[in-house]
Amino acid sequence: MKHLTNKLFLFILTASFSLGCADLDEKPVGLLAPESLFRTAKDVETAVFGAYGWIATERLYGRQFVSALMLRSDMVDIGDRGTPAERQQVNDFNMDDNNNMVNQFWPNWYQTISAANAAISGGAQLGLPEAEINPLIAEARFVRAFAYFNLVQVFGDVPYIDYFISNPEAVKEISRTPAATVYASIIADLEFAKQWLPEKQPSEVRSRASKGTAASYLASVHLTLADYAKAYAEAKYVIDNKDKFGYALEADFQTLFVAPQAPNMKEHIFDIDFLGLKNGEGGANDDIMAPMTGVRGGDAPRSGWSVLVPSMNVFNTWDNRDYRKEVSFDDSLLIGGKLVPYTEFPNTKRPHIAKYARFAGTSNSEGRYSDHNYAAMRYAEILLIAAEASVEVNGPNAEALTYINEIRARARNWAGKQTAFPANVAAGLSKAALIDLIMEERRIELAFEYKRWFDIKRRNMGETVFSGPKSLEPHTSFNPARDYLMPIPRVELQVNPNLGPQNPGY
Repeated sequence: MKHLTNKLFLFILTASFSLGCADLDEKPVGLLAPESLFRTAKDVETAVFGAYGWIATERLYGRQFVSALMLRSDMVDIGDRGTPAERQQVNDFNMDDNNNMVNQFWPNWYQTISAANAAISGGAQLGLPEAEINPLIAEARFVRAFAYFNLVQVFGDVPYIDYFISNPEAVKEISRTPAATVYASIIADLEFAKQWLPEKQPSEVRSRASKGTAASYLASVHLTLADYAKAYAEAKYVIDNKDKFGYALEADFQTLFVAPQAPNMKEHIFDIDFLGLKNGEGGANDDIMAPMTGVRGGDAPRSGWSVLVPSMNVFNTWDNRDYRKEVSFDDSLLIGGKLVPYTEFPNTKRPHIAKYARFAGTSNSEGRYSDHNYAAMRYAEILLIAAEASVEVNGPNAEALTYINEIRARARNWAGKQTAFPANVAAGLSKAALIDLIMEERRIELAFEYKRWFDIKRRNMGETVFSGPKSLEPHTSFNPARDYLMPIPRVELQVNPNLGPQNPGY
């Protein structure tokens, strides 16, 4: 969303509304009532843009939050063990309630929510016709749902705030809301968004939510809750209306990870848009995923820090005939002007993630401040949601196989050359075997795109993937009674004891 560069409005507006203790102890800045801040629909739109802007920050999609999701999965390990201990704790399942990654992204999600609530309250009090104001309110409600969907999956019960906070002191009295209630509110927001959002945003930009975006996230939420009939219905709605929404698979898988991407890339359903070589206060627009995944010691612009590096098992068990492996990994790189294999990488002698470092677009010498549009949801995932939900409801069926095979057909296009791998999935698998195949297809298709940990959690696969005989990244410290949730930050509990009790095991 290249026109969303001015975030000043929301930086002032939301600076005091975080649940973070530092904000609560300071005098509010720019603390005004919604009726003073919002006078026109354009003001509401500006607030919505600011809410999106909070997501495109170093603390969320630029590094902290998405790095935590990657480290928590069985697809990404710590490379350089000299990296700060907070990352090793998340990766190794021995974090405590003062982990600084969590301390960074928890308040940023609430700043996003605060911005969305401001837009919702401001729009509602304008008294404009529904057809004029509800699409903007729907957009803000989508952002709020997106934020809470991430929070509730990571923390379970969380404070649910759905109103404009005019007195930050009141935040100290807020308690946590049961996860089931949070999910119900997420669904209500997404259903409102699906009703009122347009089929396409201006210029078809995918960094603003549309009707198809809301339906896609409804499918994902219902899948997470194991309400497979509703997940299937929403995914099928998106698939049946793909032409209306402008959705399709890109012909070449590599195209998805070349910055700068077109703002209306047809496979993107919702993306987080970073602007090359621009950054602001609070980590705004600071994308650090290329250096986090890049090779320490590599030649610019492909050098990095070797922090988020898959284990060898992830690489070795991935079939070399799969073009998606070629796109997803750097197993050789120019170092000192010479192309060397990963066995000669200076720091971490393993293949590195290539999706973000290989083509970072306009950025610095390490790929920081990239041009990437990160796909938080793409059409391939909707096909896989439809397949999984369909099998859960109806057992193995031809429709589900069609969706899987559509993705596999794209994977056979090796940069314009047609190959025979991966072959179509044939009929005849049992329900359990087909679900396992779909989960594996998700692992490969969506590798390193911040989805795997949520799949492990919703399918209760932790003990299998971290200690089973086929574990890609063994972690004997994984404890299912503790590690499916992260801890509420200690500092938040100190400021507001009503947020207790702490999640089990911390």
